[in-house]
Amino acid sequence: MMRRRVLCLSGSLRRISANTAVLQAAQQLAPDALELELYGGLGGLPLFNPDDEVEPLPASVQALRSAIGRSDALLIACPEYAHGVPGTFKNLLDWLVGSLEFPGKLVALLNTSGRGSSHAQAALREILGTMSAQLLESACMTVPLSGAGCEVGAILGNEARCAELRGVLAALATELSAT
Repeated sequence: MMRRRVLCLSGSLRRISANTAVLQAAQQLAPDALELELYGGLGGLPLFNPDDEVEPLPASVQALRSAIGRSDALLIACPEYAHGVPGTFKNLLDWLVGSLEFPGKLVALLNTSGRGSSHAQAALREILGTMSAQLLESACMTVPLSGAGCEVGAILGNEARCAELRGVLAALATELSAT
């Protein structure tokens, strides 16, 4: 069986982040058909400037685009700051707008806010649609977590959260096996 690669993108720079933790938990819960890789270069990307989008690209941007290109799908967990997408994550997306690796990429979104924040998710959907992402609705879900300070062990110790994540991953695996 061929394992499909899923690049996990956390929109948070926090050392202890619910968004990063949910992606790390997903790595541990992934079915054999999926190989989940957590991208760790968010904080190292330079500020996007279209004048700088020339060869050779900054090494961190090349690494991001290469990781996107090697992946079959993306799993994104992004916090909401001031009713929007955090600037660092929008910066990451801006570096992908002109890339050849991103258009048509299958994307699943996780919203870890238990407070019902939906502005960032709506903004992400708009941005990703504009960038020609292929949103997989059956793998987009709110997985309510406690927020700052949420750790992987707490997620893995909660059977309801694990079942939700397994459902997301199963939907992603099913879609990828059909392509």
